[in-house]
Amino acid sequence: MKTIIFSFTLLLFGYQSNAQSEKFTKGIQQNLELLDSAKTSDDYVKVAANFERMADAEKTQWLPYYYAALANIWRGFNDSKADYDEVGDKADALIAKAETIDSKNSEIAVVKSMAATMHMMVDPMSRWQKYGMMQKEALETAKQLDGKNPRIYFLEGQSIFNMPEQFGGGKENAKPLFEKSVELFKSFKPVSNLYPNWGNKLAEQMLAKCKS
Repeated sequence: MKTIIFSFTLLLFGYQSNAQSEKFTKGIQQNLELLDSAKTSDDYVKVAANFERMADAEKTQWLPYYYAALANIWRGFNDSKADYDEVGDKADALIAKAETIDSKNSEIAVVKSMAATMHMMVDPMSRWQKYGMMQKEALETAKQLDGKNPRIYFLEGQSIFNMPEQFGGGKENAKPLFEKSVELFKSFKPVSNLYPNWGNKLAEQMLAKCKS
C-alpha cells in the first residue's frame, strides 16, 4: 500500500510540474506575441507588467524578468516623451532580479547595457562618462559570456553610429560591427523558442543605412 501511495504521489507531482511548465511556456509565448506587435507606450507598459507578474509568480525563471526589462526599454526608445530615468530605473530593478537567478547570462548583460543607454539619453554630453562606461562594461561582460551573441555587436554598432565622427563614431566605423552582427545572426540559434531572438532585422536596417 505504501508503494502504491508513493507511486501515486510521484505521478501527481509530475503532472503538476508538467502543467506548470506548460502554463509558463504558453504565458511567455502569448506575451512575446504582444511584445512583437506593441506599437504604443501603453502597449509596452501592459506587456511589461504581464511579464513582471509572471516573473514574480515563478521566482526561479530569469526570462520573464528579462522580457519585462526589455519591454520597458523599448517603450523608452519608442516614446520621445518618456521619462528615460524612470524607464531605466525600472529596467535596472528587473535586471537585478534576473541576475539573482542567473548571474552569468549574456542576454541579461545585453539588456543591462540598454538600460545604461536609456539613462544616458537624458543628457548624453554630461552622462556619457558614467553611463557610457556602464554600457560598455555590460557589453564586454556579454561578450565574455557569449562572444557569438549577435545582439552585442548590433548594440555596439548602434552606439558608434550615433557618436560624433570626431570621437570615433559615424557610419564607416559602425559598419563593421553591423556586418558582424548580421553574419552572426545567420548561424544564431536560440536555446528554445522562448529565448531572445530579436535584432536581426534591426541590424540589417542599420547596415543598409551605413551603406547608403
